[in-house]
Amino acid sequence: MNTRRPGTPRTNRRTLWWNREFAAATIFLTILVVVSCGAPGEPQPPIAPTPAAVTDLVARQAGDAVVLRFSMPGRDMLGEKLKDVPTFEVLRGGLKPDGTVDAKSFRVVDTVPGALVSNYVQQGKVQFTDPVPPEEARKHPGKTLVYEVRTRVTDKKTSDASNDAQVVFYPVPTAIDSLVAEVTAKGIALKWSAPKSIAGGEELAKVTEYHVYRGELDPAVSAMAAKDLAHATWKSPLVEIATVTAPEFLDSGFDYGKTYAYVVRSLILAEGSPIESGDSAAAILTPKDTFPPEAPQNLTATVVPATPEGTFVVELSWSINVESDLAGYRVYRSDTEGTRGQLLTSELLPSPSHRDTSVRVGQRYWYTVTAVDRAGNESSDSLAVAVEIPQQNP
Repeated sequence: MNTRRPGTPRTNRRTLWWNREFAAATIFLTILVVVSCGAPGEPQPPIAPTPAAVTDLVARQAGDAVVLRFSMPGRDMLGEKLKDVPTFEVLRGGLKPDGTVDAKSFRVVDTVPGALVSNYVQQGKVQFTDPVPPEEARKHPGKTLVYEVRTRVTDKKTSDASNDAQVVFYPVPTAIDSLVAEVTAKGIALKWSAPKSIAGGEELAKVTEYHVYRGELDPAVSAMAAKDLAHATWKSPLVEIATVTAPEFLDSGFDYGKTYAYVVRSLILAEGSPIESGDSAAAILTPKDTFPPEAPQNLTATVVPATPEGTFVVELSWSINVESDLAGYRVYRSDTEGTRGQLLTSELLPSPSHRDTSVRVGQRYWYTVTAVDRAGNESSDSLAVAVEIPQQNP
């Protein structure tokens, strides 16, 4: 019996199946969209930080290169501390004819990955050297070079450009290549040959003066530093110790046993401004003290009664030595003229005097004194003095 009510649409099984499948597909797509977008409150992938801009970039000419110094940023633009050391890139540009910075002229001259930045840090700041071809300096003397630095943690998040650092670049004398250092009794003697030309080939008219620099090296890397000072590990960096007008210098302010590197730079005037050359070939050495003090002078000996019973002592004195590394004195006594004889002092005497209480009456003695430095070098004998011990007190 047909129970369908009049006016009611006919619904077959195929239509009911299609409706159920469509509803299921709609629910599935809705869930997929929600899952792919992430539910509210779920952690999102971290956004790569953008380092803050460098603000203290400075530049100076050093020989045929420009040396840049700046502080690496430690925080991002939001003030948060950076977890990684950023990579930095150095850009070099120039000026427009009207003297303003030409923003379109900047080109990247080098990029240093964050993992290598520590190799460029000196005294808490990055120091980077940009070589300038001598031919460029010769063709454009007095040209202004402009530098900027940018940093980044990822390739997609580069910092703003640093402040501009400008340097007026001039041709400089060729680096001195014949520096020789020799250890002498008076100090470390340095000699070199005067440069003959400007970097790039032009003849050099005159060197105004020479600047002598000295630094202390870690002796473990002295062999590598001798080939290239870029590989040096400094205990104290290069500092200027002298200005001279002749190509020689005597350094007397060093310590034996330390490893030193010396370099010399020549200086000329470019449009009234002093300009140094690059570093000379380095002279590296560890001076050893093999030079004894001078023999003591003005030795005197006086025989003095010690007791009423007839014993005597000999009182010795001499002029003090002036060596800064003096450790003390030794006293010798001989029964035979012309020989050093017996050492009377088991330890070094700190002052220029001694009392010999071991003399015998009726005996003749010859005394000599030597000076000893802290390295153990002993001087030659002083002039000998002779005394004769009386038989008894007068």
